[in-house]
Amino acid sequence: MTDSNDVLEANQAFYRAFEKKDIEAMGNVWSKGVATVCVHPGWNVLRGWKEIGYSWEQIFKNTSYVEIDVEIVTSEIRGDLAYLVLVENVFQVLGGRRTQAKSLATNIFERMGQKWYLINHHGSPIMR
Repeated sequence: MTDSNDVLEANQAFYRAFEKKDIEAMGNVWSKGVATVCVHPGWNVLRGWKEIGYSWEQIFKNTSYVEIDVEIVTSEIRGDLAYLVLVENVFQVLGGRRTQAKSLATNIFERMGQKWYLINHHGSPIMR
C-alpha cells in the first residue's frame, strides 16, 4: 500500500468506528499522546485520549443511529504527517428524531511506526 492509501484507510476506520459506535475501534484509531486534540462541532477543545474517549462514549450513548458520508475536499501528506479536509454529511437519530447536519472537518494523522494515528479532529458546523 502507499502512504496515501494507508491514510485514507485510517480515515475510513475513524468514520466506521463512529458509525458503529464502537469505542474500542475508535480507540485504535486515535493517538494516545498528550497533544492529541478533538473539537466536535459546538464543543470546547478536548485534549488527550481520556477526554476524547469520554466524549465519544457520551456521543455513542446518546445517539441511537448515525450514518456519515464524507466528501474529501483536499488531502496532503508530508513526511509523517497527513491531513484531510472533508465535508461530513451526518444523518442521526437523536431522541427518536432523524436529523441531518453538515460539518467541515479537518483530520490530521501522524505516522508512528508503520501505522497512521489520528492526532487532531476538528469539526465545524456548516450553516444552511
